[in-house]
Amino acid sequence: MATVLPLRANTNSTSSASTSTSLRQSTSSFPSSGDRSTAQSLLIRSADPSTHRSQPSNASNNSHRSSLSNGPLTMAAHRPPQRRVQRPIKSRYPADSPEKHVEYILVASFDIDRGSVMEHQYPGPVGGDEVMLAELMLPDQTHLRSQDWTIFFLHKDAEAEEDGDGVKRRKKKRRDDGQAETGAEREAEEWNSDDEQDSMDGPPLVYVLNLVNTKTDHTVKRGAVVKAMAVCTRHSFLHIYKPLLLLALEQYFAHPQVETLANLYNAVNGMDLSLMPRLNFYEQFILQASGAKDLFIERFEAIIAQRVAENGSETGSQDSMSPALQQHPSRSRFGLPRDTHEFESVVHYAHVPVPIKIPVALSAETVGDFSLIKLITTFSTPHSTSPVPFTPTHPHLTTSGPNTHPIIVLLNALLTQKRVIFLGHNLPSSEVAEAVLAACALASGGMLQGFTRHAFPYTDLTKIDDLLKVPGFIAGVTNPAFGHKTEWWDVLCDISTGRMRISNKIETGPPTEGVTYFQQNPMAPSTISASAGIVAIAAVGHSLSAGLGGNAVPTGSLSGDPTGDAAFMTSILTAINERHGENAIRTKFRLWIAKFTRLASAFEELVYGASALLIHDPNLTSPKAPFNPDSPSPASTPASDLPPEVLGHGYVWPSTQHRHAELAANATRIEGWRNTRSYYNFVQDLTTYYTHRPVKALDLQHLHDKLAKLRLGPDVSANIYLAICGAVQTEQEINQLLATIASGSWDARQGSAGMGQGLFYLALGLFHPRKGVREAVAGLLGRIREHEAGRHFWGALGRFAKVAWEKVEMGVQRGEDDEV
Repeated sequence: MATVLPLRANTNSTSSASTSTSLRQSTSSFPSSGDRSTAQSLLIRSADPSTHRSQPSNASNNSHRSSLSNGPLTMAAHRPPQRRVQRPIKSRYPADSPEKHVEYILVASFDIDRGSVMEHQYPGPVGGDEVMLAELMLPDQTHLRSQDWTIFFLHKDAEAEEDGDGVKRRKKKRRDDGQAETGAEREAEEWNSDDEQDSMDGPPLVYVLNLVNTKTDHTVKRGAVVKAMAVCTRHSFLHIYKPLLLLALEQYFAHPQVETLANLYNAVNGMDLSLMPRLNFYEQFILQASGAKDLFIERFEAIIAQRVAENGSETGSQDSMSPALQQHPSRSRFGLPRDTHEFESVVHYAHVPVPIKIPVALSAETVGDFSLIKLITTFSTPHSTSPVPFTPTHPHLTTSGPNTHPIIVLLNALLTQKRVIFLGHNLPSSEVAEAVLAACALASGGMLQGFTRHAFPYTDLTKIDDLLKVPGFIAGVTNPAFGHKTEWWDVLCDISTGRMRISNKIETGPPTEGVTYFQQNPMAPSTISASAGIVAIAAVGHSLSAGLGGNAVPTGSLSGDPTGDAAFMTSILTAINERHGENAIRTKFRLWIAKFTRLASAFEELVYGASALLIHDPNLTSPKAPFNPDSPSPASTPASDLPPEVLGHGYVWPSTQHRHAELAANATRIEGWRNTRSYYNFVQDLTTYYTHRPVKALDLQHLHDKLAKLRLGPDVSANIYLAICGAVQTEQEINQLLATIASGSWDARQGSAGMGQGLFYLALGLFHPRKGVREAVAGLLGRIREHEAGRHFWGALGRFAKVAWEKVEMGVQRGEDDEV
């Protein structure tokens, strides 16, 4: 099973019929004309897709190419890459779409006699309980602060869901009427995670960003005026509206009229995002995993060229340029973004141009602006300076015994669907809201879903009855009364003190079949590495409250850290101390979640004989080894006839003993995860992922991990190299391979093997003793070099490998010349 990337599977239930793509709108039109020289330059670039592939824009790539440019061989001249027919680049948010960026704007205030009051809802009522909405907009103790932010979610009602059904049906009809082409390549290219974000649990959420201001006024009874303004949007990147809310609320204090809301509403929905290209899922994942600031810059150039061409660029009149292009000021590269990870736009409100940056690639369960580093340091610092063992322990939570790291306890609690509360006494509500959002992203890793739908970034005592009806909720509160009611939660995270507590009333179920399996089938601990998981089981023979990980001591080895959690947290804290940045920390947790899902798949296969996390069709065909690299369509054979080392799947261990020990150490949390929302959502995601996966017969992640982690003989490695080279031919197949390389399964105890090494392990095939393997690998690297994203991976490859590639290509060229 290849590392699975998140996508919402489409279901037939009415509760999941609405799509998030039916919820955005840009009221600006496309540009009517543009600068002639700009248009001509962009059209030339768009017409020749090899322009940027042959000449990377970053300095490091240029230096690498200049060092090799004196050689006699041009870029794979004898074997031109297979390029797809150039199709129009689609916008993520088309300008002619009827969908709005912001659906509602709310204003609430506090009245000393009536309490929280909803003053305005524009352009109409949201629906539901107005009093509840007003209370959420005015959190506890807000009068003690001049400003505070809150975030909460609204669930769409049945009527709105029915409307979403209509939008989806109309969208499907447009595709059926000829706007979408047929074929697996086209299907994979069009696949986008936004297409099917419906949840098994219900329709899409409405995200609400709320700003509260308190202004001193001695003419009123309370001595201050408290007002709150909120925007309701379907965009998970709702933090972009913060500067606009700051301006708008000040405007409302000065002019408390509905026209103030109308001006804001029109301004935000006039934001033009039509020049943001739409990336498919693989491309989004590659963009998130890469730090290259010009990755997929070709897409931005092409979509600008399309807009200029569509709107009469031949006039060349700067005066007739539409607002859409005026919003994107021309820089040194024709208005292209400085960093392709973010799309820049401008919203004009109250005579102030407000710059906006929107993330181009979005991860599942990532809502708003938060910091994983802040969350981790909040609970890691007290644990490092003065550790306090967890009492009581729980098999799902304390997988390394009472001294399990608090972040691992939190991660386990979220994965096993425990009730988690973040308490921030005397702290702004924004602090607890950010902690809740960070926790959701922590457990999701951009792969698992089902956390934010049951998250309450801020709530209070008046809603406790409704909160307790939600299984596995994640809530943020500021009232200290929650800390004394242990029956209300399973894990309490006190942000004020940096401590976590496990409730003494938490339920502990009986041992499951998986746990019993490892108790009854211990492998002989003939080696130190094999004994870790087995000794852990024996240590908790009468009580599983400490988990199968036992009382592991963080020694950095498998014997002392059977789960690998201690080494993982050490690497996280080291990266934080070395200031690697927020994106690096999120990447580490994404890889941890990817590894966890692959461990769970192996666990289910071992214990239950089959896994719902593995989809494999033995009747599929795959390129036959040995492959002919020069053949445009390699011969195919049933996958079952391929060598066993090629047909493997799942996580890669150095030995059976390591496999058994690690699965035993993780057994309790895997069993706890198997009955959760995120597990069932993930199973459905796998189905959709497999349907759109270009390479279905092979587990590319498994094969790449073998090359990275195992010592292979020449015959075995030859079969693996040839299998990868034969399977990866088209652009979408290269996208899948690059996404696989970017998400390599990584174990902190084994160093950086398989992670962050780019094309290094594939490039080792250039030194294989068999000539056919060297030529096949050179052909694959040549195709990657020509790929718009692959050129960045090629640029990061060492010069030694590039010289080897050039020598192999020169040999192939000489052989072809001799034949002629």
